[in-house]
Formats: sequence, C-alpha cells, structure tokens
Amino acid sequence: MNKTLRKAIVAGNWKMNNDRNAAKKLITELNPLVKDAACEVVLCVPYTNLETALSLCEGTNMHVGAENCHWAKSGAFTGEISAEMLAEMGVEYVIIGHSERRQYFGETDQTVQARVRAALDAGLKVILCVGEVLEQREQGITEEVVALQTKVALGGVSEEELSRIVIAYEPVWAIGTGKTATADQAEEVCAFIRSVVAKLYSKAAADALTIQYGGSMKPGNAKELLSKEDVDGGLIGGAALVASDFAAIIEAAR
Repeated sequence: MNKTLRKAIVAGNWKMNNDRNAAKKLITELNPLVKDAACEVVLCVPYTNLETALSLCEGTNMHVGAENCHWAKSGAFTGEISAEMLAEMGVEYVIIGHSERRQYFGETDQTVQARVRAALDAGLKVILCVGEVLEQREQGITEEVVALQTKVALGGVSEEELSRIVIAYEPVWAIGTGKTATADQAEEVCAFIRSVVAKLYSKAAADALTIQYGGSMKPGNAKELLSKEDVDGGLIGGAALVASDFAAIIEAAR
C-alpha cells in the first residue's frame, strides 16, 4: 500500500449469506473492532440486509455497499435492482463484475460497462472486479485478459469519475478455492492494472486509484499481501463473515 498517494480500502463481500438477525449480530460485533481502522471499511451485503446495515453503520466509520446493480433505471427486469434504488436508500458502494456474476449469471465485459455507467450516473462508488480464470493464467494471458476487462469497463468513464472507482483484482482460480495468489503475483497484476489505467488516463490518475486484491485473503496472509506497493486493500469473501477475521485483515492494513 502507498497511503501517501491513495486510500486503502478493505471491503467485505458477504455474497449470499446472513439473514437480518445474523447481519445485525455480525455488524454489532464488528463495530468496536474496527472503530480505529487505518483504512476505509466497506460492508457489501445482500439486498435484504441493506436496511439493517445502513441503520447499524450510521455514525460509525463503516460504509455500506451492494453486491450488484442493473444498468437500467427501471423497467421489466424482474428480480433486478437499479443503481438509483440503491442510491435512494443511502447505499454508497456497489460491486460490479464479480467473477461469480460472470460465471453463473452471464455477465459480460459489455454488461459490466453498462452497470458501471449506471452506478456512476446514480452517484455510487464502484468496486470493479477483474481477473483471469486458471486456464488463462496457465496460458500466460493474464495481462491480456485483465487489460481487456479494465479497458471495456472504463469505456466512457472520465478521469473525474475514475476517482469514484476502486478496481479489485480477483484471480478467479483463487476465489472460494482456498488457493491464493502469492504476494508477488498479486503485486505484479495490480501494478499492471495501474499501468493500463495510466495509459488510459494519466500517471496521476493511476497513482490515485485504489486497487484491491480479492481471492482468499485471510488473517494469515493479509499482512504480506498488503505490504506490496500496488495492493491497496482487499475485497474479502469468507473472512468477512467472521468479525475477528475481518478485523484482523483490517488491522493488517495499518
């Protein structure tokens, strides 16, 4: 991390976990553990937990995010939620392009771009996920894949709007598998993403961009990952569901 140039952010992605009672218990337990965090703390929760999270996080240093949004403001999109609906509730962040959305729900680079545009237009901050699958890593095309995902997603995004985007590098082969990219692998790709952004915008814009690592970050490896210059925090899955584990990762960002 380089906190002199950019903000460090640790975000928890709860995925499809926790009913409202479990959410209340977790947030209540987490609050005193992270009140002195040296990084920004974000909780990205299921839609059904947004009201609970917003209420419990009010007046704390914890920020609330959703796990997805649609690209349309309204319409015949059964089961979807618009960025405007999230903004109206007071939600601050939204995850877009997570590998599970790409893998299970047909998300493409083009729909990711559309969702990013909608979120920015609604005033939300975006956690944009990019990353390669194992086959692409083994073929040696990680950089090509990540560059394409980044460039398409940022299509039409101004340099001013870029300040409301966080990029999360998530090697798909390390999500929910227990495998983790080495600190050097994470640094290499995060630094590459920064170089792509520098070419699209400017070095100053790239230097100011927060780039997280997502992919089985946990208390045991967080300190090493976060010691790298271009790893500015984490997008945390399983460990975000245990208050002590999530707090330990946040402490490692100190």
